[in-house]
Amino acid sequence: MVTAVGLAVAAVAACDPDAEDAAGEDAAPTVAEAAAAARITWGECPPPAEGASRDPRLTCGTVKVPLDYRNPGGATIEVAVSKLPATQPRTRHGVLLLNPGGPALSGLDTPGAMAPTFPESVLAAYDLIGFDPRGVEHSAPRSCGLADPSVAGLFPYPAADGSITANVDRARADARQCAATAGRDIRFFTTANTARDLDRIRIALGERKISYWGQSYGTYLGAVYASLFSDHADRVILEGNVDPTKVWAHATDNWGKGMSDRFPDAAEVAVTLGLGDTVDEVTRNYLALADRLDRTPAPVPGTPLSLTGAMLRNVTYSLLLHNDTLPVLAQFWQAAADLAAGTLTEADGQVLLQVFAAPPPTPGVPADNQATMFLALTCGDAPWSHDVGDYTRRVAADRAAWPLTAGMPANIWACAFWPRPVEKPVTVTGRGPRNTLILQNRRDNATPWEDGLGLYRVLGARAAFVGADNGGHYVYHQGSTCVDQATVTFLTTGRLPAEKIYCTDVEPA
Repeated sequence: MVTAVGLAVAAVAACDPDAEDAAGEDAAPTVAEAAAAARITWGECPPPAEGASRDPRLTCGTVKVPLDYRNPGGATIEVAVSKLPATQPRTRHGVLLLNPGGPALSGLDTPGAMAPTFPESVLAAYDLIGFDPRGVEHSAPRSCGLADPSVAGLFPYPAADGSITANVDRARADARQCAATAGRDIRFFTTANTARDLDRIRIALGERKISYWGQSYGTYLGAVYASLFSDHADRVILEGNVDPTKVWAHATDNWGKGMSDRFPDAAEVAVTLGLGDTVDEVTRNYLALADRLDRTPAPVPGTPLSLTGAMLRNVTYSLLLHNDTLPVLAQFWQAAADLAAGTLTEADGQVLLQVFAAPPPTPGVPADNQATMFLALTCGDAPWSHDVGDYTRRVAADRAAWPLTAGMPANIWACAFWPRPVEKPVTVTGRGPRNTLILQNRRDNATPWEDGLGLYRVLGARAAFVGADNGGHYVYHQGSTCVDQATVTFLTTGRLPAEKIYCTDVEPA
């Protein structure tokens, strides 16, 4: 993905105690609703983020969907959709919807980003369809007005002594802020409703079935869609997987182990750059640096920032997602160590400025949009514990077991003070056709190996599993011919591997 005593007054006021069971699990549109949804006018796409490139073949449109599927004749929102047409439209197999995860990442440009990774056989077979999920970027974007607009800023690292008092205060404040600013409607921006939106997109595209490729959070969205609309799911690929039995309060339970499995890949690179003689020494140096920055943040020249232990860990988490950013991560560790020691070099400064450069804004999109929708989804899909004492105990145990993550995965989020979800989480099961390919790296720090296996156990005979002896969050097109062949074969023929596969042919990036 990827959360007390004293609920915020505003959050309690926004809660509807009768709403939990109100939404049906397969809100099929009426004939009139389907007719209204079945008209997409394809044209120019909304402006991208400043400086971002876009595939010139991409066209965009919108699909009108209910804000609340319990009241399909009520308020509506528009979901932005994009299309990269198949190169052989007369013989194509169908459409392939793409979701890059997040939660709450924009997907309008995902077709253009993924197209270069596909062989001609896939490009000929599918219209590649992107979309901004409800609440995200160009699909009725929501904002809580958060002072810190970054998703990373939501990750709750304890204080240097392990205390979570400040985390509790921040979680309560964020929940109160969202209740006051985003309002009651934020309750309807959930994964289940996003899956229902996908079926409206299917109808608007004029397709009896849709194929789907989801990454990270997108694997949960895909699993929910295939559970609600199993008759409409064609070929489903889930890459870097969320365990649907852990959504969302326990989705980070394996993060400590995932970081422990992944961190040595970067530490080995750091050894080659002279940051230590062994992986163990690099790890000890990193832990000591994080502790030092927890206690004494270091101002970053040329910016208003001070480097904290939490920021060091968040940058590390982010750069571990890709193999090709491991050298940058090692350079960042060196720069951070020099900054803390007061020996910053010009080269160090350039690395820090590169790492901390703010992402370019997207016209018309609130700065905190992703952070807002990250909270809306993780807090609104399923209930969280309100017991602050339980979080305190779990953090202490997690810090002792997994020093690299310092107790953050077990910590309290704004979700502990969030309104009750409008419905129960969708139950993902093994019932349905065998039409799903699970792709999972052995050393994935964001959605660890154990979570991929968890999804595989839930789906059972519905799915095939392809694991890779690789690190990072992405599996396809990451150096394994074994992975890529299994994926392309499934997309072009519908054939899944008969048995679980573990690919060891990964080539270095």
